[in-house]
Amino acid sequence: MAAPATEIIGKLMDELKTVARTETILGQEIKVGEFTLIPVSRISLGVGAGGCQGKDNHKEGEGGGGGGGVMITPIAFIVIKGDEISFHGIKRGGAMDGLFEHLPGLTEKILAKTRETEVKGKNAEPEAG
Repeated sequence: MAAPATEIIGKLMDELKTVARTETILGQEIKVGEFTLIPVSRISLGVGAGGCQGKDNHKEGEGGGGGGGVMITPIAFIVIKGDEISFHGIKRGGAMDGLFEHLPGLTEKILAKTRETEVKGKNAEPEAG
């Protein structure tokens, strides 16, 4: 039988691996007009476990325990426009913190402007020549 601490750490790591997948680090893409945004996150994992086995004159036993934690922090966006790709880091306490709060409203404004431009383009009269 595996030592209790080894078994506990193995089970914890299996569970934490399900959180720390590529889809968590590189988030689902967001389309905003002609831009595609891909959020990038940092994942920090911590694990601790302990166990023991013992025996005295009357009985024997074993025990163990463990725990783990995960922290996911947004750190950047990959921005794609046509053939151009750029990386925009997020500073903690910087201007990007406010962007996260306003992103839904900004997205709607950008999409509305894009629709407005498309409608104007369709309704424009063809140039003579």
